[in-house]
Amino acid sequence: MIEDKGLAAQTPTVLKVLARIFSYVFHPLFMPTYIFLWLIFRFPFAFAGITSIALFTRKITVFWMTAFFPAFSVFLLYQLKFIENIYLRSQKERIVPYIITMFFYWWMWYLSRNFSDQPEVLKFFFFGIFLATVVGLIANNFFKISMHAMGVGGALMFIILTSFFYHIYIGTDISLFIIIAGITCSSRLVLNEHSNKELYAGLFTGIFCQIIAYYFAL
Repeated sequence: MIEDKGLAAQTPTVLKVLARIFSYVFHPLFMPTYIFLWLIFRFPFAFAGITSIALFTRKITVFWMTAFFPAFSVFLLYQLKFIENIYLRSQKERIVPYIITMFFYWWMWYLSRNFSDQPEVLKFFFFGIFLATVVGLIANNFFKISMHAMGVGGALMFIILTSFFYHIYIGTDISLFIIIAGITCSSRLVLNEHSNKELYAGLFTGIFCQIIAYYFAL
């Protein structure tokens, strides 16, 4: 990672463009959808009790509830002039989006407890990202904790804990997500969006919330 935010001004334009692309692709709102698709690919046996149509519907539901509606809410806040831009660059602008996202994540956790035709690990995953938004909202009162870091940190720890849960070695997947986490966090530094403190705080928040959820939600 780049150690000084001031170095961002000296970063080549091409690198900034790549950093912005990575920031969009690995946006925290997309992480639940990525994780759900990863589970379908890696553990198809865990979805044996669901029809193909129902599984497709479930994919859409996860995307709409965890990505589309929170993002649309931010867009509405921007249109109503409650926030200055959709990038949520200030701590004040992040308060309401945190609360909105927290509600949708809680709802997904609540629903996941009643589904018997999908992986058990989704119970602790949704509870973990709900906890992360709670911690993020509290931390936001003191500094601009990185949402991107929380997202990739939580996803990485979820994959590690899932390997323990199923007693399956998935070192390739873990290594890939470590690289993704590193690139995403570095991208936020390149774009001068966060300091090291904000990124590490977000990363460890995502990680520890998944660990807590693993022991209390299953």
